[in-house]
Amino acid sequence: MKQLNLGETAIKVSAVALGIMRMVRLNPADAANILATVHEQGVNFIDGADIYGNGQSETTFGTALKQSGLSRDDFFIQSKGGIVLDPQKSSGELVFGQRYDFSKQHLIATVDGILKRMQIDYLDSFLLHRPDPLMDLDEVAAAFDELQAAGKVRHFGVSNFNPMQVAMLQANLDQKLIINQLQFGVMHTEPIQFGLHTNMQDTASLNHDGEIIEYSRLHHMTIQAWSPYQYGMFAGTFIDNPKFPALNAKLQALADHYGVTKNAIATAWILRHPAKMQVILGSMNPQHLTESIAGADVTLTKQEWVDVYFAAGNDLP
Repeated sequence: MKQLNLGETAIKVSAVALGIMRMVRLNPADAANILATVHEQGVNFIDGADIYGNGQSETTFGTALKQSGLSRDDFFIQSKGGIVLDPQKSSGELVFGQRYDFSKQHLIATVDGILKRMQIDYLDSFLLHRPDPLMDLDEVAAAFDELQAAGKVRHFGVSNFNPMQVAMLQANLDQKLIINQLQFGVMHTEPIQFGLHTNMQDTASLNHDGEIIEYSRLHHMTIQAWSPYQYGMFAGTFIDNPKFPALNAKLQALADHYGVTKNAIATAWILRHPAKMQVILGSMNPQHLTESIAGADVTLTKQEWVDVYFAAGNDLP
């Protein structure tokens, strides 16, 4: 399995991570099989969040880790917090936020709940799960200091923050933010598309996110690409989707060339970017995971990468 350094640390993590949002669907035995499957293929990174399955995904993970025969040290375990669920709308896997809360009290309580559900003593990393417009920088700093001093969290990061939000928060912290989790993939290319269309007046030139990829590279933050096979915001997968015939034809041609699947090529496309991103896989199907993980061992040429970009409906000015 291809590995990368997390941020500018010396920590080596797998280029592909397992996201456990959908682990709420599984019983502990099946979840343990998932952990064993990905571990055998070199995946050593787990990504969770306190809201996934309204906490049940983390509970299932904790039990599954015990049953799998694997140890706590076999994985770099990450979770996220800061979203307060709406109890009237959230149930099962589908959850809805009521508000964001980055208060010291809420963040510390959130981490305590995560550790209890996962049955572990510390998180390798904890991310703020989307920016809170009422974020008090001093409260976040105090929470991070206390969590680190207590040995409950070793590293920190953010999720879906733009460059100025990251810079503002970082200026008030003693800890280095080493991760930003963003949606990125073959059918979510806006973070690079607008840069290609600099000095143009077309729709592709619109800058929705700030120069977040460039900022992350300059400041040595690892971008974790979530929903790598989705188009839109959880609209569905583009793999084998009849809405995208040209893209699927190109993915299949490359899959045939490299002896892998279309999922693997979609994984390889993200990993080919020089930002050294990490891909978060959310499937709970062992075969799908195995197929997608195989992309970490495929290195696309520059022309192949651009050909996929074109097939997804993009262009060059």
